[in-house]
Amino acid sequence: MQQRTLSIVKPDAVAKHGIGPILARIEKGGLRIVAGRLLRLSRGEAEAFYAVHSARPFFGSLCDFMSSGPVFVSVLEGENAIVRYREVLGATDPAKADAGTVRKDFGTDVERNAAHGSDAPETAAQEIGFFFSARELAGLGVR
Repeated sequence: MQQRTLSIVKPDAVAKHGIGPILARIEKGGLRIVAGRLLRLSRGEAEAFYAVHSARPFFGSLCDFMSSGPVFVSVLEGENAIVRYREVLGATDPAKADAGTVRKDFGTDVERNAAHGSDAPETAAQEIGFFFSARELAGLGVR
């Protein structure tokens, strides 16, 4: 099943010049990048994006981190894109991630784990819509 997912290369990986190598792994993993941009989230934008975690103890530090430097957001497309991208990423905790995964090679800890990926089709649609308009994605493969 063709689907889309959102990817965010987080500030820690951007600072380590990880955008290119991470995008290369995405493509090597069989996913197509159909939209992307470099941007810097404001604290308010980070809070809005991670609102689902607002009651969690890590919410404040996560929003501080995600607004601390540039991020690269992209829309990925492919067969079972959500699961495939999460396989490319590896476990949320880089210490538990398999060798050769993005988080193992670029992450430091659970928060500074190099990249974000949507976890379900509904989440992917919402997250993609947060950063990209339907007009920007029109005519770019699956809808």
